[in-house]
Amino acid sequence: MERPGFTASLVAGGVAGVAVDLILFPLDTIKTRLQSPQGFNKAGGFRGIYAGVPSAAIGSFPNAAAFFITYEYVKWFLHTDSSSYLMPVKHMLAASAGEVVACLIRVPSEVVKQRAQVSASSRTFQIFSNILYTEGIQGLYRGYKSTVLREALWSWRQDHVVDCWQSAVCGAFAGGFAAAVTTPLDVAKTRIMLAKAGSSTASGNVLSALHGVWRTQGLSGLFAGVFPRTAAISLGGFIFLGAYEQTRSLLLELGRASP
Repeated sequence: MERPGFTASLVAGGVAGVAVDLILFPLDTIKTRLQSPQGFNKAGGFRGIYAGVPSAAIGSFPNAAAFFITYEYVKWFLHTDSSSYLMPVKHMLAASAGEVVACLIRVPSEVVKQRAQVSASSRTFQIFSNILYTEGIQGLYRGYKSTVLREALWSWRQDHVVDCWQSAVCGAFAGGFAAAVTTPLDVAKTRIMLAKAGSSTASGNVLSALHGVWRTQGLSGLFAGVFPRTAAISLGGFIFLGAYEQTRSLLLELGRASP
């Protein structure tokens, strides 16, 4: 599995993931509040737009690293010829495996972050402690299934982990389209993570959560937050690519300079 530049790529991927999450965090907060059951204004409106950012900052690097390592390992394990017609299948399996593993880190971080985003007066550690006290470890994994499904569908659109500069514009448009299409799954994930403990929505049933939103808010509810979500993912591709290339180049340069 080891190849020249793998460690640099791994670290660069983690750094780029952190950069995207922190720079675009306000858009993520707006999206979460638009999708919340209490509505945008009651969830905080434009106030406390960085509520929950510690959770995102802590979970972002290990989440990106977990995906990258798993993705690369599964590709190496399958080791089909790059020209084979099975390449798309190999990619999908590697991406799916990467998301399953990465979500073990991403989901707890996301649960704490989203609850902080709709309750800006509460501290991140206070929310984390309260979840553990009232719901246990399983409370931190609310929405795991919906998150894996959403991320797997999202990751399948790419041909590899990082695009080249020439494909950045096309990637942004494709990413924006994929983000829009998977918004209902994102809404379901948000509702499950924010649901009151013991409620039917908190059980994590994706179809039930989607049906509940459809019944009460219709199509507009299923696509709540679609504009900030689409904007964040489209912009995120450019930010990730720039941060990744700069960090990887710097690490490789330092590696060549060291004795």
